[in-house]
Amino acid sequence: MGKNLRFYFAMFMGKLARMTQRMLSMNASYFPGKLAIRLCPDFLGRIDKPKTIITVTGTNGKTTVCNMLLEILEKNGYDVLNNKAGSNINAGIASSLIAGSTFTGKAKKEIAIFEVDERSSKLVYPYIRPTYAVCTNLFRDSVHRNANPEFIFNIINSSLPEDSHLILNADDLISCNLGEKNPKTYFAINRLPSDREKCINLINDVRICPQCHKPLHYNYVRYHHIGNAACEYCGYTSPKADYKAEVDFSTGNMQIETPQGVESYPLISNSIFNVYNQVTAITMLRTFGLTYEQLHTAFESLNIVESRYSRETVNHVDVITHMAKGQNPIACSCVFDYVAGEPGKKEIILMLDDVFDRKGSSENMTWIFDCDFEFLNHPDITNIVISGVRCMDYRLRLLMAGVDASRLVSTEKELDAPDYLKLEGTDSVYILHELYAESDAMKVRDKVKQKLAEREATA
Repeated sequence: MGKNLRFYFAMFMGKLARMTQRMLSMNASYFPGKLAIRLCPDFLGRIDKPKTIITVTGTNGKTTVCNMLLEILEKNGYDVLNNKAGSNINAGIASSLIAGSTFTGKAKKEIAIFEVDERSSKLVYPYIRPTYAVCTNLFRDSVHRNANPEFIFNIINSSLPEDSHLILNADDLISCNLGEKNPKTYFAINRLPSDREKCINLINDVRICPQCHKPLHYNYVRYHHIGNAACEYCGYTSPKADYKAEVDFSTGNMQIETPQGVESYPLISNSIFNVYNQVTAITMLRTFGLTYEQLHTAFESLNIVESRYSRETVNHVDVITHMAKGQNPIACSCVFDYVAGEPGKKEIILMLDDVFDRKGSSENMTWIFDCDFEFLNHPDITNIVISGVRCMDYRLRLLMAGVDASRLVSTEKELDAPDYLKLEGTDSVYILHELYAESDAMKVRDKVKQKLAEREATA
């Protein structure tokens, strides 16, 4: 698709909008691309792209995986275009391409990493034809925006170019079926001691065989529909993984069986969902062509970004912030399970209100009945401070999960939540926050740290 006068005008206006917003110290991540597409609807098809494009989509983990890919490639000398500072829809990607192009639309960089919102696939992939397309997983998400995982699967599957090399999770019995005709590389994590024979979660969206529609037998279940399965009726099985990780949480390392041999990597997190993110990044970058030495060196100094996870110790108490994606029952369930399994006595501050709640309106709250709040009914969790305008909804759900009312405190004012901590025999305080609550979560964290420091001073 060539360039025309309309494209050049849209490019000029997009560049002008970006320059103006930067001069005004505004975030220029969305509007320039939105304007360009409004002026030239096929703008994404006409602008030149980097020679190698990596896209990352999926319900959970796509931002973390993109951050890992970007940091490792940059550490190894690559100059990478990305939409990290912007949105992951078509307008955000268009803004990134405008920023990474000359006024004539020629790409300045050889490689790009784009995070792609699942629902935006049909607006992105017809124009952005990825060399490598990563899908981390597909789960239930915000029900009124994403409906059912099969609905999202069909959007992605019908949009992906058939020549894109797919990087897929063999343990995810939904996303592993993407791209029937595409070249694929699969990754997986071998059976863990914590895996179960049957799913204990409220939600498992793959209970029947995707081929013959008879009951599906799981060899083991990790959580929800993540695991390894085989159909006793038609022979359907989970795909064979090209990259298989053997994880040892006790040593903080994992061995990955790869087409090039067995490789050892340090774990950057002890949570299984971040282990998946790391294995995803390793699979992608080894397939791309980075050497084991390049990856191993990078992972030795790589950390999860603070907006997703942080840990500090004040007065012998660990203060942890951990994103728990609101409106996403699977992501929250995994975080709850992780926190419950961590050692020591714990207090929790919940900050789960979505961006719509923060604006004074309301999201659909049915998701909390798909989420395993039952994991928080654990004897080591001594106090749960529920904050935000929807605090009474979460309180009700926790009571339904069997949590005793004496362990629950509610406050609509999120920044007041630290005032309700008991800090008696507490080993750790977990601040579990929604994606859009990052700023307030950090303020709450600082207030908790201040409270602990003052407590030490008066001891």
